[in-house]
Amino acid sequence: MAAPLIESSLSGLRLARRGKVRDVYEVDEEHLLIVATDRISAFDCVLPTPIPRKGEVLTALSCFWFRKLEDLAPHHLVTAEIEQMPASIRVHAGILRGRSMLVRRTEVFPVECVVRGYLAGSGWKDYARTGQICGHRLPSGLREADKLPEPIFTPATKAVEGHDENITEERMAEIVGEETAARLRALALRLYAEAERYARTRGIIIADTKFEFGRDAEGRIIWIDEALTPDSSRFWPADQHRPGAAPPSFDKQFVRDYLESLPWDKRPPAPPLPREIVEATTARYLLAYKLLTGDDL
Repeated sequence: MAAPLIESSLSGLRLARRGKVRDVYEVDEEHLLIVATDRISAFDCVLPTPIPRKGEVLTALSCFWFRKLEDLAPHHLVTAEIEQMPASIRVHAGILRGRSMLVRRTEVFPVECVVRGYLAGSGWKDYARTGQICGHRLPSGLREADKLPEPIFTPATKAVEGHDENITEERMAEIVGEETAARLRALALRLYAEAERYARTRGIIIADTKFEFGRDAEGRIIWIDEALTPDSSRFWPADQHRPGAAPPSFDKQFVRDYLESLPWDKRPPAPPLPREIVEATTARYLLAYKLLTGDDL
C-alpha cells in the first residue's frame, strides 16, 4: 500500500485553496484540479492522523455517482484519468493517480444543500430538543434512526474554517436568492431520492448527505465538489437498521464515535488516531465503495 497523502505540493500548478480534505489547483481559465488527500476531519477539526486510501475512495465514488446521476444534474467532472489531463498535471501522475479530478470552474454557491431521510446526528439532537430540524416541524414520538415521513432539505452555511451552521430555507433564500434557492432545493431532493433508492438495492441506507452546487460559465447550475461519499454522507447497512439507536456505519461516524469517547473538547489540536481505528476506517470506506459499485477499488 502506498504511503498516505497528507498534503500535496505540485510544481507548475498554483494552489487555489487547501480545504479540510482537498487541495485545489488552478489549471487554466476554465479548469481546476481537485486532489483528494487522506486527511480526515471530524467536528470541523483536521486530525493529525491520515486514513490510507481515503482519497482514492472519495474520488472513485464521486466519479461513480456523477456519472450515474448525470441525467438528473449536470456536474463539473471532466475526467479522473491522468492520461486525459494536461501535461502540467501528468508530470505528477505518481502522486495524483486515483485521487484527482479535472473539473470545470464554477461560481460556487456559499451554502451546503443537506438532505435528511432519517433522524440522525445533529438532526436527531435538534429534534430531541425542539421537535424541529432547521425550521421543519416533525411529528412527535420519532426515535433516533427513524425514517422521516419524507426527506427534508436542511441547508447550512459553508465554513472554510470552524463550524458550518444550519440555516433555514428562508435564510438560504436571502443568501442566494429565492429562485436559485428553490432550484437548489429541488435538485438536492431529486438527487437524494434517486441515490437512496439505488443504494438500498445494494444493501446501504443513505441516511443523509450534503450536495454542493455552482454556476458555470454558461450560467447553468451544476453539481460540484464530491458526490455521496462516506465523508459527505451517512451510510448504514440496511440489514442492521433498528430505529431507536444509531446503526453501525460505513462513514466517518466511526471516527467521531471514537473521538467522543475521549476527554477532548473538540477544539484544535485534535488527538491522533490509534492504528486499529485507522485500519478499521480504511476498511469501512473500501467496503462502502464495493457495496455501492459492485467493484473492488
